[in-house]
Amino acid sequence: MITRRTPEPGCSDSLATVTDQQASRFERGTDGPKVILVGLDCSESSLRAVAYAAGLARRQHALLAIVYVQPLLAASAALGVPVAGTTDEIAAHLVAEIREAAEQVKGIFEVRWEFHTFRGDPYNGLVTAADRLKADAVVVGASQQAGHRFVGSVALRLVKAGRWPVTVVP
Repeated sequence: MITRRTPEPGCSDSLATVTDQQASRFERGTDGPKVILVGLDCSESSLRAVAYAAGLARRQHALLAIVYVQPLLAASAALGVPVAGTTDEIAAHLVAEIREAAEQVKGIFEVRWEFHTFRGDPYNGLVTAADRLKADAVVVGASQQAGHRFVGSVALRLVKAGRWPVTVVP
């Protein structure tokens, strides 16, 4: 079914056409964010990003989705180094730290949060997480690696993707 209305002056007629399919699809950010995704990798800037995102989630009454992307280290795996076990330990340690921090501020600072792990490179892992979790906003820490000035950081690539509002925390 197609619904038509008279276009306002200066608006094209194509903007006036809305299908039922378009009207029922998922719409991000219409009433404020419902899911705020933040990347965590143990760096100082990512820890600040988590703190910033937690405050934003609290104020917006949104779910805070904390994502750790487990790196795929092909060279280490080829040499027989147990990479998956190491990254699983890091993820378990991060969850324990987050739970401890949440307990310390319980009753003062209430935030609904979930912890997710994905495997892959940081950019593709965060994109996959944001898509699967239907994130309304993405928060990441600024890269502290010198080479990213030339190649481009994860934050810059997320901004260029233009699929979510991205906040980069220094």
